[in-house]
Amino acid sequence: MKRLTYFITIITIIGLTALATACSSGNTAPSASSPDAASATTASASPAAASAANSDSVKAGDIHAAVRAAFPNAQSITKQYKNLTDAQAASIEKHSGMKLDDKNHHSYLAFATEGGTRKQIGAAAVVKTEGRELVIVYGSEKGSPVINEVHGESGGIPHAFLDQFKGKGHDNKLRLGQDIKAQGVEEALARAVSDAIRLDVVTMQTLYGAAHSH
Repeated sequence: MKRLTYFITIITIIGLTALATACSSGNTAPSASSPDAASATTASASPAAASAANSDSVKAGDIHAAVRAAFPNAQSITKQYKNLTDAQAASIEKHSGMKLDDKNHHSYLAFATEGGTRKQIGAAAVVKTEGRELVIVYGSEKGSPVINEVHGESGGIPHAFLDQFKGKGHDNKLRLGQDIKAQGVEEALARAVSDAIRLDVVTMQTLYGAAHSH
């Protein structure tokens, strides 16, 4: 009996020593609020989940009517929020010839299910200039955003002017007097609209377009 008691005591001492060593080594699992835990969570997150972190599902009533009208077959529309880095902002200003007023860019992404797979069917951005509101609807061509149509009729801007932007992207000049004509629109307004659209096109290319060299 004495030998059994002695044996149990030895085992207990060894167990306590091992536990103390583990606690003092610092190799504990990271807490949910620690940087290590955040890093582990980020590493395991899927690209879709990471993208979702920068977007919000928006109720139909909260979406611009022209955006809804542009995507009649969309089963869902999300609003995407992107914060431009200093490098991105500098590149956009250089290529557009315009000054950014805000480094936060908002766009709408439209989705529909085709063949059992959820796919993005287009994007749109709402920009304001000279007291007018424009809705720029984008498709994609060779991995880059291309304008499908521009809506600004509510601000009195005629289709004849806005239709000039169809099919154009960041490789086009999008400048009044070059590839864009006033088409009866007062010159200052036509220039402001052209500049606003060019700025958004370059921004969309910077954020979402495929990298390529000219």
